[in-house]
Amino acid sequence: MMPDKSYERHGVRVFECAAEGAPLQQDRDAVDLIAEAWKHRAGLIVIPADRLGDAFFRLSTRIAGEILQKFVTYRLRVAIVGDISGYVAESRALRDFVHGSNRGEQVWFVASLEELDKRLEQHGVES
Repeated sequence: MMPDKSYERHGVRVFECAAEGAPLQQDRDAVDLIAEAWKHRAGLIVIPADRLGDAFFRLSTRIAGEILQKFVTYRLRVAIVGDISGYVAESRALRDFVHGSNRGEQVWFVASLEELDKRLEQHGVES
């Protein structure tokens, strides 16, 4: 099992969650992650898409909104990393949500760490 790790990328302190960790199922899980990220003085949390259950990607459950709102409230940027194309293909609402999120600075959905690296290179320490 790979542990969580923190590092610096393009002037941003990143806390990357291990893919094998406990799933994020409610806003309390987000608060726990935020506390852990603060220990690492991170400004961006990287969460593997695999750590989010199917219910997260069904916007009608409101789980995505509740979890992501915690990151916004605590002024911590978050990147969901992984292939979510299957979910996006099934839901216009999710597709619009992902598109809108990616236009901002707070929440990003990216397919890979390489894509995240490119975004950080472009956006750096802006927040």
